[in-house]
Amino acid sequence: MKQYDFGSRHRSHKPKTHLNRDEKTQYLLSAEEQLLQSISARAPLAQVLNKICGVLDCDIGNVVSLISPPEEDATDLADMAANARHFGLYSFCSAGVLAENDELLGSLEMYSCVPRSPSPQEFQLIQRAACLAAIAIERDDEMRGIDHCSSHGHRRRYGPEPPVFVN
Repeated sequence: MKQYDFGSRHRSHKPKTHLNRDEKTQYLLSAEEQLLQSISARAPLAQVLNKICGVLDCDIGNVVSLISPPEEDATDLADMAANARHFGLYSFCSAGVLAENDELLGSLEMYSCVPRSPSPQEFQLIQRAACLAAIAIERDDEMRGIDHCSSHGHRRRYGPEPPVFVN
């Protein structure tokens, strides 16, 4: 089971709590620019996803997020949710990480310290984080030679492609 659990590490992008709206906007744009530079510089996928989750967790506050690949089965997701409940966390949000052609690249799962749903502003941040994760995953796939945007209808795969046999 390949899983990226990045919500609990490296909180270097934590904003000051007394930022006004313009300062917060500037902070978010700066954090996004740093993430895009990391993607462009071909930083390891785990490192980029770690930064995405860390920035998102700090921006929303009192949440933990993780990004899982699409082959994560329902049992694994149920186990994660049970573990979160065991530690007093509540399901906060679940969002798909989608390619430009709407192919599922993964999922962004978020847990909160209190039972609540995201506000409209928080939901925008979550959508943007999912978009950045999609860019990072697509870039990583591109570097590894995985074509998930082909029109052949093939599902995106993690790891090597299966062999092709020719008669």
